[in-house]
Amino acid sequence: EICVGILGNMACFQDICMSISKDENLGQVLLQRLCDSDSPTLLETSRLLLTCLSQPEVANVWVERIRENPSVYDCVCFIMSSSTNVELLVKVGEVVDKLFDLDEELMLNWIKSGTCRSVGPSVDDSPEELPDFKIVPCILEAAKQVRSDNPEGLDVYMHILQLLTTVDEGIQAIVQAPDGGKETWSLLYELVCQELCQPDDPPIIVQEQKTVLASILSVLSAMFASQIEQEYTRMRKSKSYFFLLIRILQYMEGCGKRAVENSKESEQEETGRTDVNEEDFHLKILKDICCELLSNMLQELTKENTLEGLHQGHLNEQACSCAFQNLLPLYSASVESFLEVLREADQTLADNLEKRFPSLKVHT
Repeated sequence: EICVGILGNMACFQDICMSISKDENLGQVLLQRLCDSDSPTLLETSRLLLTCLSQPEVANVWVERIRENPSVYDCVCFIMSSSTNVELLVKVGEVVDKLFDLDEELMLNWIKSGTCRSVGPSVDDSPEELPDFKIVPCILEAAKQVRSDNPEGLDVYMHILQLLTTVDEGIQAIVQAPDGGKETWSLLYELVCQELCQPDDPPIIVQEQKTVLASILSVLSAMFASQIEQEYTRMRKSKSYFFLLIRILQYMEGCGKRAVENSKESEQEETGRTDVNEEDFHLKILKDICCELLSNMLQELTKENTLEGLHQGHLNEQACSCAFQNLLPLYSASVESFLEVLREADQTLADNLEKRFPSLKVHT
């Protein structure tokens, strides 16, 4: 632990990091430390790996080295699926997130892995046979461990899931799990419908949760599009997502107005403009993902769902106007489909919306 920790501190300097990284024997020894049974040693090893992977000059050396060592996959999965050390789980998650972001081929290899028994860590020197790991269940288990104690760690694991959905194999790994993706859907449902961006939260909460919300909604969108026939994705089960999406868009409008006011007040100030632009960029990503998922769900809404939303107060003219404002004209087909259903549930509201958005009157 002490030795690896010292190397981790030294690796913060570029020249020393390059020397460590180019030493093939040392590199192999460090990767073997991932199979250690000592949590502090695992934490320091993960910190060292993340430091090296964050250096563009040597990142590819470590990616290639890890790709050539299948045991790294087994050890990482073992940690994610069995450890209760939140600090370790967060650091390992950051390593996996960085690896997947750097190299799609490695991510694909890990998605396809878990087809054979592997040798992993044990208390003594004798090898221990590990379970047949699959990447998605391991990520979910780690996310459950960190969700309450470390919001940043949850953000990391949700981003790993989002990276998986950038390739077809990753989406299939999620929705073709033994439970058909139900565990993933259930965890994301609990996060967004019971913990994140709740009705009693101030609108500014969207600013604080923008990255984790974007990752979660991106995964949900991929699952919704891939598994529309699954029971758990049908609107009577997932209508809470629909109302949440509208709430996020409403909150974003509030944040946008506040941002405009703040920018006018600080128009003469140069400091912080880059940060503001970065904030706007992340919020735009969240908005785009939100609109895509909302458009898909609009087409699945039934008269029963709509009536329920009206009775509960989730659907009203203000909420619908906010949704239409953000969806039109790109998702006009979805809006028109929803308007037909709304007309059956509340003719007056449908008429008012048609007056506010004249382009929708073509189908009357």
